[in-house]
Amino acid sequence: MWQDVRDERRTDTEFPPGEKTFSLARTRHFEHDPLSLLVDSYARFGPIFTLKIFHHNAVFMLGPEANHYMLVSHAKNFLWRAGHMRDLIPLLGDGLLTIDGPTHRMHRRLMLPAFHRERIEAATDVMRAEVDRALVELRPGEIVDIYDWTRGLALRVAMRALFGLDPDRARAGGLNAAGEFEAALSFYGRDYLLQLLRGPRTPFAQMIRSRRRLDALLYEEIDRRRASGERGEDILSMLLDASDEDGASLDRVQIRDEMMTLLFAGHDTTTSTVAFMFYELARNPDVLDDAESSVDMILDETLRKYPPAYIGPRRSIDAFEFHGHLVPANAHVQYCSWASHHLPDVWPEPDEFRPQRFSEDNKATLPLGAYVPFGGGSRTCIGMRFGQAEIALIARCILERFRLELQPGYALDIRQAPTISPKRGLPVRVRAAEPAAVLAA
Repeated sequence: MWQDVRDERRTDTEFPPGEKTFSLARTRHFEHDPLSLLVDSYARFGPIFTLKIFHHNAVFMLGPEANHYMLVSHAKNFLWRAGHMRDLIPLLGDGLLTIDGPTHRMHRRLMLPAFHRERIEAATDVMRAEVDRALVELRPGEIVDIYDWTRGLALRVAMRALFGLDPDRARAGGLNAAGEFEAALSFYGRDYLLQLLRGPRTPFAQMIRSRRRLDALLYEEIDRRRASGERGEDILSMLLDASDEDGASLDRVQIRDEMMTLLFAGHDTTTSTVAFMFYELARNPDVLDDAESSVDMILDETLRKYPPAYIGPRRSIDAFEFHGHLVPANAHVQYCSWASHHLPDVWPEPDEFRPQRFSEDNKATLPLGAYVPFGGGSRTCIGMRFGQAEIALIARCILERFRLELQPGYALDIRQAPTISPKRGLPVRVRAAEPAAVLAA
């Protein structure tokens, strides 16, 4: 925090226009409802503006051109690790989300084969087996928190497909991995001031305790595989043996960090997206009667309205100019897919749920950089295809059997922790689906 203040005072370049005085009300607004604050600021100031959030000025760049600038054309001028992604390092370590430059390129090159089409197709058998197992818990007439249900399902898929671990064996060994991971992630949903506290019994100390328990599970499996030579079709097995053309490979800690990052990026985003999808389908049941709708179109529109990794905090390396405004070197600069996906000059009536936006004809008319739920450029989410396949399979299997109805009086409240998700879960009543044609793929 003090480093941010010191760096800002040292710059002699004026920040872009915006609200640059301290405001606790604005900070709280950003903490609890960043979407409305950013969309309103875009309407006032345009695609680049400054907001002082708590102690420092943050530059926001919104819209298709801004997204393309930060993610593709000028991506080399922005660092992840020096931005607010650094807050994830105590939990995730130095994985793809928190590293830059040559190290990032090397790690990504080693990991890409794990997400080739044939690997994803092989993982589909694991996904289907776990979905079939979980569907037994959905019984017509009962009320189920579909967010919590999906979290348990997605974690089991991640443990089997990513780690080759039997989730039941892990639980039998005394560790509730799902509970520990949820406890660790809950740290990022606390008030910002509480996240700054250190010492016994603070939220940070609780997060570290959960991380250590998860580390014990991961390191035990890494060491066991290396000692025994046992390998499988899971991603951990591939990373244990991976090396590039120069012979570089990942050490024990690097493997742990990448596996923890994949666990976070995979199961947390899948859980949120499935919950938001069925929230919208419950509010818009006519979508399922539209012969032109498909699961893929419904998924794309869900990711437009609710991109789980909703914000991309960076830090500029050199000063730059965008839309006639200079931005200092070493400034906090952020794109926000959530806000960019809700700009009415790009997405007419953005609050409406309309899968037809993603028909083949309509997708062809989207401006470059308009739709960025998985980031873009060299940092496009490496597990994008894996996640899409898992979510589509879960959705299709549920819709073949059931319809999910919102509870009377339910109001969606969104939490940012650090991905967006329903703050109070998503309780739904399960009812049997009427016999009908299954939605197209």
